[in-house]
Amino acid sequence: MVQVIVEVMPKTDYTDPRGAQMGNALNHVGFDGVIQVRQGKRFELGVDGPVNNTVLAQASQIAKEVLANPVTEDVTAVFVQPSRGEQHGGHKGAV
Repeated sequence: MVQVIVEVMPKTDYTDPRGAQMGNALNHVGFDGVIQVRQGKRFELGVDGPVNNTVLAQASQIAKEVLANPVTEDVTAVFVQPSRGEQHGGHKGAV
C-alpha cells in the first residue's frame, strides 16, 4: 500500500480562528517570535498499487470535491508519502 498525502489549508483571505487561538497560546507561554499560525488538515489516502499521474489526479479531485470546503479552504498539496528509506521527495502531483 502506498500513502498519498493531501494537505488542505484555510484560504489566505479567510480568518483562521483556530490558528489565531494557537498563536495567542504560543505567545502566552513565551514563544514570542511566532507571528502567525494557520491550522490545516492532512489526509492520508492508502492506495493499492503504483501511484502515477492518473492516481494523483484522482486524489486531487477527491481532495477538491470531498475533503476540502471550497468556500473556506484550498488544497495545497497532493503527493506520495516517501517510504522510510527515502530522505526527501516522493512523486509530486499537481494540485
